[in-house]
Amino acid sequence: MIRVVVADDQELVRAGFATILSVQPDVEVVAEAGTGREAVAAVERHRPDVALLDIRMPDLDGIEAARLICADTDTRVIMLTTFDSDEYVFAALHAGASGFLLKDVRRDDLLHAVRVVHDGQSLLAPGVTRRLIDDVLAVHRREGRAHVRQVPGLEQLTDRERETLVLLGRGLSNAELAKALFVTENTVKTHVSNVLSKLGLRDRVQAVICAYESGLIAPGG
Repeated sequence: MIRVVVADDQELVRAGFATILSVQPDVEVVAEAGTGREAVAAVERHRPDVALLDIRMPDLDGIEAARLICADTDTRVIMLTTFDSDEYVFAALHAGASGFLLKDVRRDDLLHAVRVVHDGQSLLAPGVTRRLIDDVLAVHRREGRAHVRQVPGLEQLTDRERETLVLLGRGLSNAELAKALFVTENTVKTHVSNVLSKLGLRDRVQAVICAYESGLIAPGG
C-alpha cells in the first residue's frame, strides 16, 4: 500500500487529488494539508511514502516544505503547480523533490507518477528534463563555471558508470541509454543504480544536476 499526503491550499483541488488517489486499491491518502507547515507536520506524524505538495502555499511554500521533508524523512516528494516555470522546477529539485507535475496532469499520469516515485524513480512532466538541463547550463554560463562543485564518490565510478552519468546528464531515457551503451535495459538499470548509490543521490534527476555542477559535462557539451 502506498501511503500519501496531499497538500494544496485550494480545498477543491486538494479534495480532487485525494479522491482520485483514494479509490485506487494500492493507494491510501493518510492526510490532507492546506499549508506548507501543515504538510510538514502531517508527514512527520504519518510518515507517508509520497507527499504531493503544491508549490504556492501560505505559511510555508511547497519548496521549503519539500526541503524540510526530504532532509528529515524518507518520504518522496512530487511537486504540483499551475506554473510551468524553470525557476520552480530547479528550486524544487534542489530541495530534493523526485517529481514535478503541472496541475492539469491527467488522472492516469498522476497515478503513474505516484507509483513511479514510490518505486524509487524520478518523474518530470514532458519537456521539463530538457528545460532543467538548459537551466543548469544557463547558471554555469552566468557564473563562468566558477562554482563547479566537488562531488564525493565521483572518483569511485567505473568508466562505464561515468559514461552512464554523462548520458543521464544529457537527458537520455533507459531505452536510449541501452542503445548508446550497447547493453540491455536491465544492465542500464544496474549502472544507474550504482551511480546513484556511489554519489549518494536520491534519483536520476539529481544525477542530471550533478553531471553539470561537477563539471563532468561542459556547457554546450
